Amino acid sequence: MRQTSSGTILRLERSSIHDGEGLRTVIFLKGCPLRCAWCSTPEGWLPGITETETASYGYIMTADELLAEIVKDEIFFFHSDGGITFSGGEPLCQAEFVTDVAAGARKLGISTAMESSLCYPWQAVEKVLPHLDALYADLKHIDPEQHKFYTGQDNRRILENIRRVSDSDLPLQLIIRMVLVPGINDDEATLRQTGEFLQSLHNLTRVELLPYHRLGVGTYAKLGLRYRLPETKAPSQPELQRGKAILSQYINNIK
Repeated sequence: MRQTSSGTILRLERSSIHDGEGLRTVIFLKGCPLRCAWCSTPEGWLPGITETETASYGYIMTADELLAEIVKDEIFFFHSDGGITFSGGEPLCQAEFVTDVAAGARKLGISTAMESSLCYPWQAVEKVLPHLDALYADLKHIDPEQHKFYTGQDNRRILENIRRVSDSDLPLQLIIRMVLVPGINDDEATLRQTGEFLQSLHNLTRVELLPYHRLGVGTYAKLGLRYRLPETKAPSQPELQRGKAILSQYINNIK
């Protein structure tokens, strides 16, 4: 394993309970080719260090340096069955770095997970997969044109990559995450089309239906960016339950 690669980190978040099993150290990486209208981390879009008049977003670490930081949380991983989760941004922007760190963590007995839109060529996905215990694949919108309108790219490669992961014989969990955004991907026709796609996957551990939120809106102002969904509100509990009820007609394990 190479331990000389380096990556650009947005931030480390310790003791997270929302990004995998147990307590997780989440490694937010810089760089993302998508521009999702509801993204909560626009400071992670650009691949390099982002400087503003009041803040600096990002710093460089080698794989060895990051592993040394990860090991500091080893006691929490052990007692909670936790580990590390790569997030972003888009981790596949730095596939070589993620591969080095994940492989090193696995050698230390630390569980690894990655949250990704899978918007990169299969060669990048294939490089990282053998070093993961779990993959959280973000499904933004099932319709290619709507996906392109709201993220900047269509979803054909993403859907194909999800299928290829589900068809692989690698011993990893595949979890689909879908943020339910009112007025964008929560109508019955879209949910049924999504359900049909999910039903076709061979090895799907579960689906996580997440509510849209506005926690990153303030960061857009700091970066001088326009937030595209200023009037969109978070879905109510009944709206989430309605989405779950529709998807449950196609798949069983929805969280």
